[in-house]
Amino acid sequence: MCRKITKPDRIAGGFYGLLIGDALGVPYEFYEAEKLPPYQKIEMIPPEGFNKTYQEVEAGTWSDDGAQALCLLESLLNRNGFSLKDFSDALVSWYEEGMWAVDGVVFDVGIQTAYALRGYKLELEPEECGMLNPEGKGNGALMRVLPLVLWHSIYGSPKKEQRESALVQDAHRQCLITHGHVCNQVCCALYCLVAQGLLDGLDAREAIETGVGTLRRIYQDMPEYEQELEWSIRPDQPWEGNGTGYVVDCLRSAFMILGQASGYEDGVKRAILLGNDTDTTACVAGGLLGIRYGVQGIPNRWLSMLRDRKKAAALLERCMENV
Repeated sequence: MCRKITKPDRIAGGFYGLLIGDALGVPYEFYEAEKLPPYQKIEMIPPEGFNKTYQEVEAGTWSDDGAQALCLLESLLNRNGFSLKDFSDALVSWYEEGMWAVDGVVFDVGIQTAYALRGYKLELEPEECGMLNPEGKGNGALMRVLPLVLWHSIYGSPKKEQRESALVQDAHRQCLITHGHVCNQVCCALYCLVAQGLLDGLDAREAIETGVGTLRRIYQDMPEYEQELEWSIRPDQPWEGNGTGYVVDCLRSAFMILGQASGYEDGVKRAILLGNDTDTTACVAGGLLGIRYGVQGIPNRWLSMLRDRKKAAALLERCMENV
């Protein structure tokens, strides 16, 4: 008999699914697909003879993806909602002091993120920082956005449409400090709505279709955003991706994997085997897969290897006090 996946199971699954997907992908980052180990050999510790990307980083270590997501969740809890200034300050603390980085060591920073945070340190407004590279469409905001879904599902409005609108607005705003282009905002909004659908118990296809429909409704009077949704993300086309750092490709890769995967482990391995930006693809897909299959669907061998797990678990426990 199949065990029912409860809301707390799904929330914890999304939280750990993100962190473990990130950590699992770290050793393989930047490799082309054909140079990766076979499916059966994708593990936290790569097979003998494989030259992992970061030689000094221990297995089970999340990267900037996980650290920034934890910064976002802690900021939401501290401020009882999203504050762009508080979140921007938290990202600077991560960048300069290693806040929420494992062992306090920051070893992987996106070029666009670093440029934006340096601008913020020079006292530019957050909204200006994310547009220092006005055409920047990396996946640095998408990789960290999932905590908004977890927080809104617990503390957001009990009225569905109000909660969806607030979630979309916050998904847009969390981009602004580093990735302000509207394309990034739309990708983050759609990802959040799909994650919310999975949290509500929808299957992959239903969650994506419902998320697209909701976003089309919200964007009816927002032509710039509507255009990005229809012409950049192309939600009526099959979900296919190549695992690159381009935000649209990252989103489409995650949705493709969500639809193909037979479980959490299968999905994150598929994400990594796309090659390229392996940690972020597995992080973004892993958050969705963790919600879909619950924390019980994540292999214990990976959970046990996640470094700084106790520290992360304390933050999750704080988040779930009212569940």
